[in-house]
Amino acid sequence: MAKGILGTKLGMTQIFNEAGEVVPVTVVAVEGNVVLQLKTVETDGYEAVQLGFSDVKESRQNKPAKGHAAKANATPKRFIKEIRTSVEGYEIGQEIKADIFAAGELVDVTGTSKGKGFQGAIKRHGQSRGPMAHGSRYHRRPGSMGPVAPNRVFKGKLLPGQMGGERKTIQNLEVVKVDVERGLVLVKGAIPGARKSNVIIKTAVKGN
Repeated sequence: MAKGILGTKLGMTQIFNEAGEVVPVTVVAVEGNVVLQLKTVETDGYEAVQLGFSDVKESRQNKPAKGHAAKANATPKRFIKEIRTSVEGYEIGQEIKADIFAAGELVDVTGTSKGKGFQGAIKRHGQSRGPMAHGSRYHRRPGSMGPVAPNRVFKGKLLPGQMGGERKTIQNLEVVKVDVERGLVLVKGAIPGARKSNVIIKTAVKGN
């Protein structure tokens, strides 16, 4: 059964495994996940569990958010997402803890990648530059815009533009350690996003 949890990326570190090897891990804080709503086939046409994470400040709470959270005996949340899974075993107001995952499980982690602003084709797409000699008139430009015949640039041409700030999912990452007391999940490798950004950890679609 698919399962998931919301969290905040705290940053990266490294730990030693049982074989004495150094493993790079990303630390995700997941404490404070609350089930705000259960969606069923009868009422909504599909099954999902709506989770809320990270409290909203009292001065920023509005009436609709307060009313929605009150049904779960919780305060309004800043980060709300649905996990498409069976609602069996879940209750409104239930707190979801780090132990929903165990060490060794494979997960997919979704987040918003770091925004890099407007970047050229070399940084954005990994293209090669031309000679940097004085006689060269081609250094870091995108290159040919395409053939002469259709007098236009084809869709999909790799050009400079906005880089980063996109929703990205990294698949089949291993859960290295789960710290229930401190509400932490340690995932092997890097995940999208800057420090303190929100992420979604779900059961791997292609793994397990």
